[in-house]
Parts: sequence; C-alpha cells; structure tokens
Amino acid sequence: MLNKFAFRLGLSAASAGRLTALAALMASVSAYAAEPLRVAADPVPHAEILDYVKKIDPGLNLKVIEIPEGVNSNELLEHGDVDANYFQHRPYLLTQEKALGVKFAVAAEVHIEPLGIYSSKYKHYDQVPYNAKVAIPNNETNLSRGLYLLQDQGLIKLKPDLKTLATPQDIISNPKHLKIVEVESPQIPRALPDVDLAIINGNYALEAGLDPAKDALGLEKAQGNPYANIVVTTQKLAQDPRILRLAKDLESPQVAEFIIQKYHGSVLPVSAAKS
Repeated sequence: MLNKFAFRLGLSAASAGRLTALAALMASVSAYAAEPLRVAADPVPHAEILDYVKKIDPGLNLKVIEIPEGVNSNELLEHGDVDANYFQHRPYLLTQEKALGVKFAVAAEVHIEPLGIYSSKYKHYDQVPYNAKVAIPNNETNLSRGLYLLQDQGLIKLKPDLKTLATPQDIISNPKHLKIVEVESPQIPRALPDVDLAIINGNYALEAGLDPAKDALGLEKAQGNPYANIVVTTQKLAQDPRILRLAKDLESPQVAEFIIQKYHGSVLPVSAAKS
C-alpha cells in the first residue's frame, strides 16, 4: 500500500524505501511508547513518590515495581527486567557500575534522605558509654558516609583530606572507643535494640516507623549533600520520551511540595536542599 502511494507521488524507489523505513520506525516508536514504563523502587519513600506521580500524570502509564530486600535493582535494569530504578545515590551507582561492568544513565535527581544516628537506649551522646557498639551500613559508600556523620557529631575523628572512601581503619581519634559493627543496611533497624547507636539510611528508618526529623540523635546536613536519590536507566533508554516525562514529573514543584508535606523534613526534595 505504501509503495503504491509513493508511486502516485512520483517518488523514486530509494525515496519509497526511506518512506517505508520511516513508517516502520514510527509504528515501532508508537507501539513502544504504549508500553508501561517499568520502574523498580524501594517501598518507602520511592514507591510512594512514584505512586503520587501516577496520580498527577496518569497518561504516563507508569508501572511501579516494589523491590523486596536482597534484590539488586541494577541487575534487573541491566538484564532488561525493568526500564529504570529509583532507590540509590550517585556514589553507590558508581560502585555498582564498576561491579557490574556497565554504564547506566542518570535521568533525574529527586530527593535526599539524610542518614541518621539512632538509639533505643540513649537520648544524648554524653550518655553513650565507653566501648559502645555502633551499627553502621556495610556497603562501602554508606559506610564512609556513616563514618563522616559520626565525625560531624563529634564522636570520632578521621584522617584529614582522605582521597578515598573512609573506612574504620581511617579513624585517628575515638574518645569513647566506639566499636564499629558493619551490618547490611536493611537489617540495621532490627539490630537497633542490640547496639548502643545505629546509623540508618532514611528509607529504612521510615520503613521501620522511625521519624528521622524527630527520632534521630543526629542527621546529615542537606545542603551540599552529594547523596541525592536518583532515577537510573540504561544508556539506550536515556532519551526515551517516557523516561524524560518521568524525570520532568519527579523534578517538578508539585512533587517537591508532596515530599515536603508528607515527610516533614525526613525526606527533602533536591530543590529544597539547594535553597
């Protein structure tokens, strides 16, 4: 049919071929755009934020896939099981790209979950005894992040001007002789009763019913924080219209206001942290 149409227009065979190819491409793009955008996300706050996007932009056809503990969302993305994920920050992404031998694409920077220090035993740092146990995330980026938080709170001192991520071996002053106990991040809230202090990621604190803005003895600063949670996709899908639309939604003032109103400072939109 298309070739007959091209013949009536007096197009050459080559032009007709290009027209046929263009039509096939347009049909392919149209069919692809109709597919749901599959985004893997941690339940809180990521999936909650994505569910809000579904309400304000139902035409996006967004499919939110909540990822259970122990599943690597970057591996799902690499293998094509999802189109994007929303759970991590850039420093963690860099370690994952190195481990998986793949280069992903960052589509949006959405929010910051300040890392916090919690205790079920003490209300103030001066109550913390010598040789206290401190549970801290065991992955290298959040381990370093947690150690810097302990330093910011005056509990330890690290080697100055470190060129690499901090490790417990970089502690040069530890007045209370704190014992660093490395634990899988999702497990730390459950370990809280068994340690004196626990450094917990914001999303896991919220899932455990903690209110970081109220319950934490100390929180990371939002301003200048490099640990903004991001939407990650493949290089191939980086310019996909659905991905671009999701990024625009997530970085919108409407979503920023939703985050502010729902989480009351426990989760901060990137725009608020920059202001």
